[in-house]
Parts: sequence; structure tokens; C-alpha cells
Amino acid sequence: MDETASESNNQVNTKLSTAPYKGVRDFYPRDMAVFTYITDTMKSAAEAFGFLEYSTSVLEHAELYGSKTSDEMSRKETYTFLDRGNRLVTLRPEMTPSVTRLVAARARELPLPLKWYSIPNCFRYERPQKGRLREHWQLNCDIFGDTGVRGETEIITLAHYIMTSFGATEKQFEIQINNRAILVDILKACLEKQGFELEESELSQVMRIMDKKEKLSSQEYADELAQALSPDRAETLLREYTPDNIAALIPTLPAFQDFMELQKNLENIGIKNVRHEPSMVRGFDYYTGLVFEVFDTSGENQRSLFGGGRYDNLMDLFGANRIGAVGFGMGDLRVRDFLETHGLIPDYQAPTDLFIATIGNTFKQASLLAQELRSDDLKVSVNLSEQKLGEQLKRAAGDGIEYALIVGEDEVTSNTFKLKHLPTQNEQTVARNEVINTLFSLD
Repeated sequence: MDETASESNNQVNTKLSTAPYKGVRDFYPRDMAVFTYITDTMKSAAEAFGFLEYSTSVLEHAELYGSKTSDEMSRKETYTFLDRGNRLVTLRPEMTPSVTRLVAARARELPLPLKWYSIPNCFRYERPQKGRLREHWQLNCDIFGDTGVRGETEIITLAHYIMTSFGATEKQFEIQINNRAILVDILKACLEKQGFELEESELSQVMRIMDKKEKLSSQEYADELAQALSPDRAETLLREYTPDNIAALIPTLPAFQDFMELQKNLENIGIKNVRHEPSMVRGFDYYTGLVFEVFDTSGENQRSLFGGGRYDNLMDLFGANRIGAVGFGMGDLRVRDFLETHGLIPDYQAPTDLFIATIGNTFKQASLLAQELRSDDLKVSVNLSEQKLGEQLKRAAGDGIEYALIVGEDEVTSNTFKLKHLPTQNEQTVARNEVINTLFSLD
């Protein structure tokens, strides 16, 4: 055997792995049913508030994520590569920069305010863990053109509505809110007490450190602040940034009035599970005001389920006129974790209404009957195997199909068929034209 033939045989004998790429998922039919339930519920909730669906390509120019998103994401967590035209492109890690690009492209044509939503798949190169994979789908809801409290009220009300649409009660989740403008003023005021200043260039770094405080020890947190500021200023901030001092400062700040109005609006609507969390930052640099996150109160899911906020400056990336914007992103993975924790995933229901079992050489007649029933909007599956009747019915029941129609040669001759409710094994003989009327009454 020559060398070429040997290499060919080795290639034939090499078995490909059946595992998916690390950090992504395959969806078998029952997994897909849960995924579809989650995304359909998201879609229905967004459209109940008058949001319109849009979409973009999964590929974006890499520079879109370089300046306003967090440095950690742009450096470490994106799938970025050169295409064949030597262009640097990125698989989108999130949707906010993309939708802002869409609005900026037609800013003069689009009537404001806009209420848009999308459920794209997003990619981040990170360590797979509970609630985080390298690919996920994310509901994104955004309002463009409302710079005030109205848009913020609407977006949080929608977030609350989605959770209750999944069957959650207010006792099962909490909405924590903060305002970055208030936080910036508090940080500056804490330092000014000792005659220190906080430069604008230092704000982003300090906020990123605050955002990951729960992941750091007290010493690590102090060390990172000292590195971002200076030892003296870090020590002052740690000493002055206390709940009592914050509570005293907040009512004196200009941005607090709008924040109070937001809370009153939510109370008026009947949303009672909202709490002010003064230290909340969120990890993206583009947030300019309101930020919020939704948490599972059970303690089973430690990270926030989803969140969002106001980002009035992102249009600057495209040289467009500034348009106020507020929105959130809600990933399918953490939502599913929440639903599983609280037993809120509905039982599987097969999309097929009726299975037609065949006995003998009756496939042609069964197929014709199936076509007639499909024309009446019934979802019908016809047996394609040579299995015995019992095995066919067992397979149909295993697929979650509730009803089966048995078509044998005698049934074809008499034009009557046995209609069987598989969960209870109840059955009834029906004429051909009675199948639909009888179908859902037999249980």
C-alpha cells in the first residue's frame, strides 16, 4: 500500500466527535420546546408593550466594541478574527451597540420614540459555568428618544411583566435599581470631604472595581482601589462610603428627584418588589444614568438574572446627534435556571395533534387522509416504519402525542377508524368525516 492510500485510510477511520463546540448547546426536540417556550413568552411580552422586532447580522466590525464596552470584554471575551478581506470582525457579544448603530444610520428618518426588541444569539469567549456559556440567546428591549423617567418606568415595568408572564410571583424575584449619576456624585462627595478630587478619567476604572466587589476579598478590593486612585484617596473612599453617609447625601443630589419619581411611578403601577441598591454599577462603561438588575430571591441563582439601564452617549460613537436611550438584555440561560428552580417550566406538549398508525399496506390511504386533516389545520404525523401496531403506538406516546388514528385494510374498506387517546387508552370508532369533531373530546 502506498503512502497516499495509507493516509486516506487513516482519514476514513478517524471518527469525528459528536460533542458540540465547548460552551455551546445542541437542542434536542424537548430542549427546543423549552427554549421556544422561553423565547415565545419573551416575544409576546415585548409585543404586549408595543415593541417592534428587528434583527442584525451576527458579524460586526470589531471596533464597535472597543471603546464604550468594558475593556475586559473587548480584550478577552470576544470572538474576534480577520476575515479574508483582512477586516477585523467580531461575533456580537451583546446587542446594544448593534441596535444603536441601526438607529444612528437612520436617525433623521425614524420617528421617535422607538420601542424595539430582538432575540439574537450572542457569543462571548469565557469559562462555561452555570448560567454562562459561550453562546446564548438574549431578549433585548430598547427605547430610543425618551430621555426622562417615562422610558425608564416603561422598561422596568416590561421587565417585571416578563417575569410574571413566566408565572413568577413578586416574592420570587427582586428588581434592584440605582443611578450612575447619583453614584458619581456620591463618590465625588466622599472624597471632597477630605479635600480630594475624582478625575473623570478615573471614574470608569473605579466603577468596574465596585462592580466586582462581591468577587473580591476586602483586602483585594482595597488594593485595587488604591491602584486605581491612590492609597490616601482609596482609604478615604473606603471610610466615607458607608450606608449612613450615602443615605444622608442622596436627598441632596439633583439626579435624586428623577430617581424618586421613577420609584413612585413603579409603586403607582403596583410593582412592589423594587429596591434601591446604592452600590450597583453594572459592567458596561456606556451606562449614563439608571441601572437595574433582577435577582432570584431564593438564593439558588446567585448572579443577577438580567439587567440594563440608560445609555444616552452611545450614539456619539457614530457621530450622530445624541438620543436618549434605555433598555435591557435578558439571557435565556439564566431565565431557564430560574424557571427550573421555581418549577415554572410547563410540562412538555408535543406539537403533533394526531398520529396515524398503519396496519398492512395502507400507507397511501393514510397519507391521503393525513393531507385532508392537515387542510383543516390539524398537525398530523403518519407512521413511516414497518413496526407492529403496539410498537407504533408506544413510540407515539413516547413522543408526547395524545391521539392516534388506526388505519388498517378493514378501516379503509369501511371508512371508519379507531381513534385512541394514548394517555388513558380510551378509544372510539369514528367515521372519516367525524375525526376532527371527535378528536379533542376523547380523553
